[in-house]
Amino acid sequence: MKVKIRKGDQVEVISGRDKGERGEVIRVLPKKAQIVVQGVNIRKKHQRQVQTQGRTINPGILEYEGPIHISNVMLVCPKCDEPTRVAIRREDGEPIRVCKRCGEEMD
Repeated sequence: MKVKIRKGDQVEVISGRDKGERGEVIRVLPKKAQIVVQGVNIRKKHQRQVQTQGRTINPGILEYEGPIHISNVMLVCPKCDEPTRVAIRREDGEPIRVCKRCGEEMD
């Protein structure tokens, strides 16, 4: 699946528990059509103490960002600072992402 959102982009959550929150994309999972956004969809993992190869992993409750589906976020335009859809314009055969609101290039 072709994904219009890249690592490092600013996105806003448009549906779900974290609706309205903004964050930076940490990782993109194109095969699953999901992304991981910093500070959004926080999960807790209860970790027990484990010893492997002489090293010890400390026990406790770990918090991490879980993946969220791409359809639940919108890319935020850096110029107009609004969530927007993205158009693809080709110049010299190279695709360039364009804001649908203000028409400004996003790359």
